[in-house]
Amino acid sequence: MLTGKRIGLGITASHCTYEDVVPKIQNFIDVGATVIPIITHSVLHAATRFGTGEEWIAKIEALTGEKVISSIKEAEPFGPSNPLDAMVIAPMTGNSISKFANAATDSPVLMAAKATLRNGSPVVLGISTNDALGLNGINIMKLLNAKNIYFIPFGQDAPQTKPNSLIADFDQMVATVHAAITQKKQLQPLLIQYFK
Repeated sequence: MLTGKRIGLGITASHCTYEDVVPKIQNFIDVGATVIPIITHSVLHAATRFGTGEEWIAKIEALTGEKVISSIKEAEPFGPSNPLDAMVIAPMTGNSISKFANAATDSPVLMAAKATLRNGSPVVLGISTNDALGLNGINIMKLLNAKNIYFIPFGQDAPQTKPNSLIADFDQMVATVHAAITQKKQLQPLLIQYFK
């Protein structure tokens, strides 16, 4: 399905979703892709109840067989000199959504995404943010209308307790990337319902 494709996987600081997202790296490997992991500074340095940066980096490197990219300098060559076939950012926090929508590139993940867009290749976003339907709504709408940017289908994960929160269905990550690479299309339906 993605045999021979180089997929950048950007990981931002939605620590509570790592346990769901990181094992799904294997899904890319199972369909023949090479996964290049890229992380933000907060992933590298944060220690939370979900684990330390060192622990997650060890797991990611073990799954991918690749060294984690953790600096802007390391991410910059993903432009013309060392291109990716696609870039996925999952999980993507509200902070990174806001920066990406407004062309800020102050992390390795956003630099790699900018480089990928520069090459005309798809960038796929897997959002995980408590303010998606709040202040960040305008940034998500900007990105939905941007060329070569696609979203892993998403929905409200806890509408009664966190009405502004949206999270991607990370089980659809590979399918979204495949549709973006092979058809230049957004996987549908984009909006999903987690709860009946």
